[in-house]
Amino acid sequence: MARVHVDSWRTTYRGIIADSILDELSYELRERHWHSALTEHGSSNFIHVAESDDGRVVGFIAAGREREGRPDFQAEVFAIYVLQEFHGRGCGRALMLCSAERLLQEGMRSMLLWVLTENPSRGFYERLGGRQLEEKQIAIDGHSLTEVAYGWAELHDLLALHPSAA
Repeated sequence: MARVHVDSWRTTYRGIIADSILDELSYELRERHWHSALTEHGSSNFIHVAESDDGRVVGFIAAGREREGRPDFQAEVFAIYVLQEFHGRGCGRALMLCSAERLLQEGMRSMLLWVLTENPSRGFYERLGGRQLEEKQIAIDGHSLTEVAYGWAELHDLLALHPSAA
């Protein structure tokens, strides 16, 4: 997961986030982050991974309860990353649908996620029926960037649009 996270940031955000930030990313720090996330927050959040035919992790999604207390969206995708060479193969869609099913099982009917406005993969969320909700400014190492929220008011609708991939 750490390798996917770092490598995805470097390929997706090059030219969007400062090179110095991307070059300083390390597998070791991300590994510690994900180990902590899995051990300390395992009961309230969950992570699904996508594997290649040879068993290598090529993508992952982390989701759980919405973090800012919005009454209209119960769940949030905190992170979704797929290695660039696996884009367009259905891994991301399968991760989103698997998470939607899990969130529904946990009693959450709606979800949102935040993505950088300059992320070239934004269309992916739109193709899955995500509706743009709002924008906000964030800071990454002192650099101001804009994120946009995409939302699904009913997870059943997301699953209905893509029933064969779930």
